[in-house]
Amino acid sequence: MYLHSQLPPPFFNKYTSQLLLILFLYGFTPTRLYAQNGSEQAGLFSQPGILITIFLILIPLLAAILYLVVKANNVYYYLKSRKQAEEATRFAAYLKTLDAATLAQLQQEKYNLQYLNKPGQLTGNLPVWDEKGLLANINEHANIRFIETKRKALKRPNIDPALSRLIIWFLVTATFWLVFGTTIGEYLGIKLVAPDLDHASWLSFGRLRPVHTNAVFWGWSSLAMLGLGYYVVPRVGNVQIASLKLGWWTLYLVNASVVLGSLALMAGINNGGGEYREYIWPIQLLFALGLVLTLVNFLRTVARRTTKEIYVSNWYIVAAVIFAITIGVVAYVPNWQNGMGETIIQGYYMHQGVGMWFMLFTLGLVYYFLPQQLNKPIYSYSLGILAFWSQIFFYTLIGTHHFVFSAIPWSLQTVAIVGSAGMAIPVVSGTTNFLMTFRGSWHKVSGSYTLPFFIIGIIFYFTGSLQGTAEAFRYTNRLWHFTDFTIAHSHLTMYGIIAFFLWGGIYAIVPRLTAQEPPQLTVGIHFWMAFIGLMFYSIPLMLGGTLRGLLWLEGKPFIDSVVLMAPYWLWRAIGGSLMWVAHLIFAFNMYKMLVTHKKTRINGVAPERPEIPDYELVKMQ
Repeated sequence: MYLHSQLPPPFFNKYTSQLLLILFLYGFTPTRLYAQNGSEQAGLFSQPGILITIFLILIPLLAAILYLVVKANNVYYYLKSRKQAEEATRFAAYLKTLDAATLAQLQQEKYNLQYLNKPGQLTGNLPVWDEKGLLANINEHANIRFIETKRKALKRPNIDPALSRLIIWFLVTATFWLVFGTTIGEYLGIKLVAPDLDHASWLSFGRLRPVHTNAVFWGWSSLAMLGLGYYVVPRVGNVQIASLKLGWWTLYLVNASVVLGSLALMAGINNGGGEYREYIWPIQLLFALGLVLTLVNFLRTVARRTTKEIYVSNWYIVAAVIFAITIGVVAYVPNWQNGMGETIIQGYYMHQGVGMWFMLFTLGLVYYFLPQQLNKPIYSYSLGILAFWSQIFFYTLIGTHHFVFSAIPWSLQTVAIVGSAGMAIPVVSGTTNFLMTFRGSWHKVSGSYTLPFFIIGIIFYFTGSLQGTAEAFRYTNRLWHFTDFTIAHSHLTMYGIIAFFLWGGIYAIVPRLTAQEPPQLTVGIHFWMAFIGLMFYSIPLMLGGTLRGLLWLEGKPFIDSVVLMAPYWLWRAIGGSLMWVAHLIFAFNMYKMLVTHKKTRINGVAPERPEIPDYELVKMQ
């Protein structure tokens, strides 16, 4: 009997983690930071930021190739074992054609062979029979399986049905905004290839682009995080949520802000000059009120916990809500909204929104879902706390690295670059913590449709975050800023990290809330189309953005860079289309997990029809 091979042992042991830490700390020394003077004298590949970025881009590609090699190896050995089984079947059929005397002679020879000392004599040749039910998932006669059979969600202690309903509505509305927002993004990607597609003002790129970004930020990501948070926060405290009513009000307020904000942006009503804060303040106030209610609800829940310690997930989640409220107040209070102060605040708001709201909250979710899916504790609680406090310390300093070589004081720019380098500490410690949690459990990946999402999220957490650090260096900032490279970077982080982590969490808990599993085939299609689409989207934009930046440094006309980007924008549209289709498949999977499918139980139906007419028996035969 052939047993599928397991995944290779974890490649990220303590020695490689220490080596990577030394490598990045060496690359981020202060002398190298100050050496980024924007000079074009040195070659492009002599710049540390360029080399680090190339190294980080290769990591997810190599990980995907490794995974495909393992799957291809499984298929090869399955075909080989199947061929051997067919030969054995033909030999058995041949034996049936022999006469009794020949068979008796063969039986005697077989009896004699059992006394020979040869390898494998203890394995036996009898068919597998397990009357105790100790073995599972054995199917020698199955067709070739390109989709590995996945483990179904385990039954957990019952959750309050009212809370389940609230969580489901958070996730359903988040799925709607994902499809809506990325449909707008798909249309915008097509418009870059065919700019004369329409001439309506409310469909212009300038109006639709913020509709896309804000819908996926505040609609998809925020609602999905909050929905999963309402599951995790009371669960790790072993207590019920403090108030379901506050949860419903949060759901209403956040959805109302996204609906009104999208309509206002398409009508040309916006907070001009603020990226990701295009919603005018009365609309954004609705979102902020929802966060205040969430903070009150979560704090009351944590205060009522029956556990002694506050688990690290709640540290991250509660801190993320506090920072999101702080960021919103700083960004929308008008006292400093003038001149250079507004630019500094914009950098603070834009980067803190990503790092201290989306990233901090999502990491808190991972610290719950990853150990739960692996059925083992997190590798190191201390590493989690180190990553938590170091992210709070360094991430709050780095917003100004978006405005290197601007009129902002040089010292403030340098502090932002140093803070960006310091982000290696939380990223490396967090990545090490997650990967070491997999230690001894890599074989579980092939039987799970949630763990691959977490693995991709972890890979991009490491590569995308440190690529942002490399982009903060002065030379690379001068080369890539205002180019499509920054768009690729934002998708590597917000999509490769946040979206994949959220999908992993959704696929983990929704089957437990609804007792409905998603189709394994469509989950696999969703995973691969999203991942491949992201690669097709981001890598061409990185390459094109680099070439565009070099053209600008050479003083070439701007229109030359537009012509240059045409083929790369085509790849952007192709990759975006794959991602968009993946989202439609995800919405289908959500439908399959939510809608109850009727199943006919023979034991329940048979007693009701004790007599079957003869003509029906004929048809059944």
